Amino acid sequence: MGKMAPSLPADRRTVYRMLLQSEATWGSAVALRQPLGKGQYREWNWQAYRQAAEEVAAGLRSLGAGVGDVVGLASETRAEFYIADVGVMTNGSIAATVYTSMPPADQVRTLRACDPKVLIIENEKMLGVLEAAGLSELDLPRVLLSGTALGTISLAQLQEMGRAALAADSGLMARIENDVRPEDYAILYLTSGATGEPKMGLVTHFSAVTNCECGPPVLPVDDDDVTLAFLPSAHITQRMVMELLMMRMGVPVTFSEGLTKMPAELRTLKPTFFVAPPRVWEKIYTSITTEIRKKPAMVRRLFYMGLGVGAEAVRARSEGRSPSPWVQASLKFFDRAVFAKIRERLGGRMRIAASGSAPLGKDLAEFYAAIGMPLIEGYGLTEGGVVTLNPITKPRAGSIGVALPGCELKIASDGELLIRGATVFAGYFRDSDATAMVLRDGWLHTGDVAEIDADGYVWITGRKKELIVSSNGKKIYPSRIESLFKLEPLVNQVLLIGDGLPYMTALITVNAAAAETVKGAPARATLAELAESDALNGEMKRIVKRVNGQLAPFEQIRKFKILDREFSIESGEITPTMKLRRGKVLENCKGEISGLYVGREDV
Repeated sequence: MGKMAPSLPADRRTVYRMLLQSEATWGSAVALRQPLGKGQYREWNWQAYRQAAEEVAAGLRSLGAGVGDVVGLASETRAEFYIADVGVMTNGSIAATVYTSMPPADQVRTLRACDPKVLIIENEKMLGVLEAAGLSELDLPRVLLSGTALGTISLAQLQEMGRAALAADSGLMARIENDVRPEDYAILYLTSGATGEPKMGLVTHFSAVTNCECGPPVLPVDDDDVTLAFLPSAHITQRMVMELLMMRMGVPVTFSEGLTKMPAELRTLKPTFFVAPPRVWEKIYTSITTEIRKKPAMVRRLFYMGLGVGAEAVRARSEGRSPSPWVQASLKFFDRAVFAKIRERLGGRMRIAASGSAPLGKDLAEFYAAIGMPLIEGYGLTEGGVVTLNPITKPRAGSIGVALPGCELKIASDGELLIRGATVFAGYFRDSDATAMVLRDGWLHTGDVAEIDADGYVWITGRKKELIVSSNGKKIYPSRIESLFKLEPLVNQVLLIGDGLPYMTALITVNAAAAETVKGAPARATLAELAESDALNGEMKRIVKRVNGQLAPFEQIRKFKILDREFSIESGEITPTMKLRRGKVLENCKGEISGLYVGREDV
């Protein structure tokens, strides 16, 4: 194990001081690695990281942004974003980052709502898109992280302004540091808006740094580890875990060039610690099983026999007993012959594979545990911080883990999960009524329905706002049922319907690559052709029957419709964090849904 920086006293918990601790601990070691293409990287060590953040802070002061002022950021996740983001917080300004996957007009609307003093934008291309969507009407200084454009300041120029200001005033950095208090706001998050319109949540320096202090006792990573960052920086999983927690723990961060290049990056970089949302783990699983289905029968049998052995070994360990000698011996064979090759796809060195930002699904978690790469699921939300994590050595598939140090959890009388502790946010930006709705009597009301078992493990069973009440009064949480489809390679997305209706139905989108392996399916077909294919509908009928076999009669899906498209961010049906917006899907698919309630042809 490597070195670890000491904890900051409560009265000194600001992001800048956490960076100072990291520099003092790791100094010349690499902190950030930004790809330049063709296997080349630009690197910053901890000293350069700290210096660049100070220069950005002083440069922002020169532009008129001070403590409590909002600075808007629109950028993909990259090293320069980290430098700008931490520089904003070092200055005492509030970093407000938009989801770049949102439609440009929505990004501009969000930036307007933040009332920023300065805008920091990734490059000239992104600037042009946002200017065309209405950003040109905002008369504010614009900083580009990469490249140059007329009327803008480059990141290098901003840093030069900062260096000049610091050279002219030897006491400037000390005053900037002392200007910023732990109780000052550091981050303005935009929530994903899965169950309504997005809101903006304010988080203090004290809350953010205290959340990072939860890491050392439970997460065994340090400067010896290797990780890859790719999630959107507007999301709490990326911002808290992959940016600020990695700073606290001294883990060097390498940035991905994009999802299309990530498979090759994983094989080359060989990360030891990797965080991804369930959607990524689902796609990896689908890719693996789709390939297996194309293999000869003997290979398929070998794979599924190995899964059975791996699952039995996991089950034994979770029950506190040793696997039988036969299972142990068989597992060594299957691990060498099958599972090691699968793990090589992710570099082959993964010590900790984590899932966050949405529920993973018990079956999917059990698959990864069976192949010798258990997914460590945690739980966090914009309003509460990261508050639970499965113990690294004792994860429980389907659970979001146990409370992190200093985080207090309880279940309300209606089953809602409540949180109390220093990680909880300060409130919504300029919205006291919405704040009062979620912060009551010192507890954050998460909106998630959950159970806590005798060992303290938390199990999410649904969302209060997504509760379906059928016309006969039966209550159904759709996310639990939808998660049962996550091990079906053919199923891409599924949305359950039935609120106020006599029976349950589903809208389903399919995975085109997996569809090619279905006997009788049209070759090289469009999604529209697949949706109408008798072979695909027949296979989907068998899948739905398998899921129905795990459900109570009133939960079972009577009818389904395969859509001729996928749900998308552009249509407003998916949030930037890949969660379904149920209301928008129901609105966009009224015709398809009406057809599901004509007649009574059951699955």
